[in-house]
Amino acid sequence: MQVIINGESRDVPEAITATQLIDLLELGGKRIAIESNQEIVPRSAFETHSFKPGDQIEIVQAIGGG
Repeated sequence: MQVIINGESRDVPEAITATQLIDLLELGGKRIAIESNQEIVPRSAFETHSFKPGDQIEIVQAIGGG
C-alpha cells in the first residue's frame, strides 16, 4: 500500500503497525516521534496503531546536544 512518509510516497505492507514501520525504516532504538494524519501516535500505541493507504506520516528523531 502507498503512504506518505515525511513528504515522500512509499510502498509498505498492508496494515503495517508503527513498530513494524520503525523496523522497516531501520529506526529501532532511536528516540523518535510519529505523527499520522496530523495526530501524534503515542509510544504506548506503537504496537497496535496500524496505518491505512494514503496516510500521511511524519517521523522525527530527537537529537541531543549541548
